[in-house]
Amino acid sequence: MNDPKAAYHVISRTALPGHNVLGPEEKDYLLNLIRWLSQVYFVEVYGFAIMGNHFHLLCRMLPEDQFSDEEVKRRIKLYYGQKRKIFFYEELIKKWRARLGNLSRYIQDVKQRFSRWYNKRVERKGYFWADRFKSVIIETGEALLNCLAYIELNPVRAGIVGKPEDYRWCSLGYRSRRGSRRGTGKNFLSLNLGLTSWENKSEKERLELLREFVYGKGGLGEPEIGTGEIFRQRVRYFTESLAIGSKGFVNKAAVKLKEFLGFKRKKSRKIKSLAIAEMLIL
Repeated sequence: MNDPKAAYHVISRTALPGHNVLGPEEKDYLLNLIRWLSQVYFVEVYGFAIMGNHFHLLCRMLPEDQFSDEEVKRRIKLYYGQKRKIFFYEELIKKWRARLGNLSRYIQDVKQRFSRWYNKRVERKGYFWADRFKSVIIETGEALLNCLAYIELNPVRAGIVGKPEDYRWCSLGYRSRRGSRRGTGKNFLSLNLGLTSWENKSEKERLELLREFVYGKGGLGEPEIGTGEIFRQRVRYFTESLAIGSKGFVNKAAVKLKEFLGFKRKKSRKIKSLAIAEMLIL
């Protein structure tokens, strides 16, 4: 679905039993993979949460045609490393341009590289991730902000921390830690959520607005509580829907998904108490 207003909430679970398969070392490695490959692929990452047996990633694939051939070459070199000599030709650049703008290839790269590292580390063979990843199409703007808040509150809902800033493997925690340290390198996360009210805000101001929204100043609860109780009741909306956004966006997504997957749209439903108009569910 090549829509500039479409972002994706990606969810992928491990195939291994237990709720804490991903420990601190595994979470750090997975986060570093996501961070590195986000500099390779044509992707804008808004948020993430890496939990004990699954991860969430909120991102948008950028249009391929906005990148020059030289930029494609630079990213190929970044992917393979400077030591590998690459002979560039037109067909290769065309092939990589399509690959770097593909959500499935991006997530596949993250998961496969992690699987190889994990299996080698513990001397095992076989699948690490369960089936294919799931993705929900999210309209940029209010729907995207709500989904990001849901993702940030995952460790709070799980009872791991009292506030998301205290969890280093979610994007709000990552942003907070990075803001308190100098020399941490380029930030791979974006707060360009497509909100008109945020257009003239600085990155620092946007981060504070995000924090306030997550904590409840967006009408979702009291800031000092930080439990995101309303999101407890909305879990399936953010994970089991096919598309979330305005009625026009959902209708457009339904048509494209029908063409691509060949399924009949069953129903669209409004989500109460959230700044989201409609969702398309199975």
